[in-house]
Amino acid sequence: MKITFTAGLVAGILGLSGAALAQDAHTWTVEDEFDNVTFAVESAIMDAGLVVDHTSHTGEMLERTKADVGGTMTIFTAADIFSFCSAKVSRAVMEANPANVQYCPYTVFVYERPETPGQITVGFRDYPAGEMDMVEDMLSGIVTEALGIE
Repeated sequence: MKITFTAGLVAGILGLSGAALAQDAHTWTVEDEFDNVTFAVESAIMDAGLVVDHTSHTGEMLERTKADVGGTMTIFTAADIFSFCSAKVSRAVMEANPANVQYCPYTVFVYERPETPGQITVGFRDYPAGEMDMVEDMLSGIVTEALGIE
């Protein structure tokens, strides 16, 4: 499995214009089947002792509603977002700053673009430096476990 890691802008990843608002993200790209990667991500979340609260099938929703909203472009071949929380990590970051509640639940996204079939991107958003580093460490651990990265 070929793996590439980048910490870049989601806007750049999605090919959006520079005028678009962008959220920094940590991403890894692997060559594999979408279903294999989503299974590995979900398994890694559960192996970390966490429960997936919700899986958002964002790619399916965007494709299903494309004509309804005047869209013409197929953005993703497939795209899922896994939402979950960690009682231990959440407690630590929220004891440090109760406003960190805004970041929970945490998410890991997985997507495939139509122009790059078989190249699956996995990632999570960038959080503010400081106490939220603990969240990024947890999410990095989940992603690297899922992708078999040492």
